Amino acid sequence: MADTSIRLYIPNLPAPGQAFSLPDSQAHYLANVMRLDEGDTIRVFNGDAGEWRAGVTKISRKTATLETLAQTRPPAAEPDAWLCFALLKRQKTDMVVEKATELGVSVIQPIITARTNADHVNLERLRAIAIEAAEQCERMHVPEIREPVPVMKLMAAWPERPLFVADERRTANLLAPATGLSALMIGPEGGFTDQELEAIARIPIITRVSLGRRILRAETAAIAGLALLLAAQP
Repeated sequence: MADTSIRLYIPNLPAPGQAFSLPDSQAHYLANVMRLDEGDTIRVFNGDAGEWRAGVTKISRKTATLETLAQTRPPAAEPDAWLCFALLKRQKTDMVVEKATELGVSVIQPIITARTNADHVNLERLRAIAIEAAEQCERMHVPEIREPVPVMKLMAAWPERPLFVADERRTANLLAPATGLSALMIGPEGGFTDQELEAIARIPIITRVSLGRRILRAETAAIAGLALLLAAQP
């Protein structure tokens, strides 16, 4: 019997003492990659249930059954911060989703602009990337990843949420840490068009912000901006 450092995201955890089966991919990971045996324990979690120690009761090459044993961490509040970013090529989009999850965002909203490099994503793959990042970085919550939406449509239905827009001209004040509701918007490599900027400017709670003295690539801007925005969050 061994306690491991493995953490798995389980959306619906049963009550303590109840057994549950893992999806094929997670069963394969425990059995064939990590080579766990019956009696070994891992940690399982989700945002509502918190984190629990779970014991392996049955395991084979294709299946695994676990039993929840004891809570190791209670549910905890996390920052309510959104990231809205212009879609990038696949590898860079994957990286932004991974790092945004690690930094603690609650919602990832890809946007489509006149100068974006892509117009669609594989949401299932991006969600898998976010889950793996949450497992690795000790987060309880996995961010919601939304369908890409045109920036003009998003601005037309923007909720009562402060929006910080990265100013690539670097004429604004440096982005400061936020407390409470917030959202960061990162534009495409070529910048927003004048029409898009006008639509963004109509939002009553918008603030243009700088991310520093240098012109950053879009993926770097998203990561650096979130680090600044969430620096004061628990």
